[in-house]
This record gives sequence, C-alpha cells and structure tokens, in this order.
Amino acid sequence: MKRDKAHTTRIIDHISYRLTCVFIIPLISLLFIAGNASAQATSNQTQQPCCGVITPAGKHMLQTLDSMDVEHLWLAHQHVNWETGIADRDADYEGPGKATHCSAFAAAVGKRVGVYLLRPPEHSQILLANAQTAWLSSRAATKDGWIRLDDAKAAQNQANLGELVVIVYQSPNPKKPGHIAIVRPSLKTQSQLDQDGPQVTQAGTYNRNDWDARHAFQGHAGAWPDGVQYFSHSIRP
Repeated sequence: MKRDKAHTTRIIDHISYRLTCVFIIPLISLLFIAGNASAQATSNQTQQPCCGVITPAGKHMLQTLDSMDVEHLWLAHQHVNWETGIADRDADYEGPGKATHCSAFAAAVGKRVGVYLLRPPEHSQILLANAQTAWLSSRAATKDGWIRLDDAKAAQNQANLGELVVIVYQSPNPKKPGHIAIVRPSLKTQSQLDQDGPQVTQAGTYNRNDWDARHAFQGHAGAWPDGVQYFSHSIRP
C-alpha cells in the first residue's frame, strides 16, 4: 500500500510539473508580453502629437517666425517701428507708445506673410491689441478671410497646417492693454496642450520665440484660459 501510494504521488507530481511547464508558464509569459505591449501602446499614444504633423507650410511658418528675431526686437519700454521692431526714438524718450509691442509684432508677422491684421496707420500702436481683438470679430475681418476657431486644439492644428493663427485677449477695461500672440507650429502632446495651451511666439512684457500660451497670457487677469479667443487666416503659397 505504501509503495502504491508513493507511486501515485510521484505520478501526480509529474503530471503537475508537466502541466506547469506546458500550460501555466507559457500562459504567464503570454500575459506578461500582452501587458507590456498594452503599456507600450498606451505610452506611444500619450506621446503622439495632439494636433497632427507639421506640414511643409507649417515648417515655413516656423522659419518665418524664427526670422523675426522677436527676442531682440519689439522690446518693451522702447518706442519702436511697428513693422521692424527697431527702436525709433532716443533711449530717454518718455512719450506714449513705449510700453509693450505684442500687437505691433503680430501685425508685422501678418504683413510678412501677406495677411492683413489691424495695424498702423489705421490704428495707432497704443491699445492696439484691444482694437485688433474687436476687429477680428468684425465683418471686415471675416470678409478678409479671418475665421474664428473653437478651441486651443483647433488653433494648434491650423498652425501646424501653416496658417496664421492668433490668440487674442481684449481687456474689459478699455484703458488697459489686451494681448495677442502668434500660435507656433508644435508637436506637443494632448497632455501638454491641456496643461499649457498652444505653443506661441510673442512680444510683450517678455519677448519669447517659443513659449506656451498659459504663461504668455498669465499677466492679464481673466485671460487664460477662458478669456481668450482664437482666429486663423490661410496663407497663399
């Protein structure tokens, strides 16, 4: 009896071992591989650009924005030529029009790419961003080809396609300045867009060639994210 019981135990152990080798270990391996593949797929998805690839037209817009040299021109606290950003008054000039130049820079970018955005002489540089925001909602702007966009994702997408896209904020106080920035083509992810908004190039208190909208508009209470608007205009090749 003891011999038969020991023999039976060995048979059961052998069968258990075979089952483990043939079925359980491969099954665990497959589950591990599947888990890794799923995690990798999720990681790849979160790293995908939120708003499409940067097209050749988008790359050309990047070159245009980079060529404006905004971090050295349209500097705050200088009176500048709106089109070139070069200071056109002496360093000790204390008259109007020397604060910041976001709107002059935006108008200059528009002129560079052949798109009209309200600018001198139709409106002076003083409080121009407020006037540009109002003008962009006008029939004249719509007739000229400007289109209002729904949200930040649409703005980044159209910029990546090579359109001129602006983010604008009109101050509720007509005596205080608003703000405007150019949306810069970018391969940022959806999480980056959700956190910081589109990528921008701007003049202002801080001139930045490559920044995010959240920081660009943070100096204006009530602007980001719900107080801004997005507009785009196609560019002729």
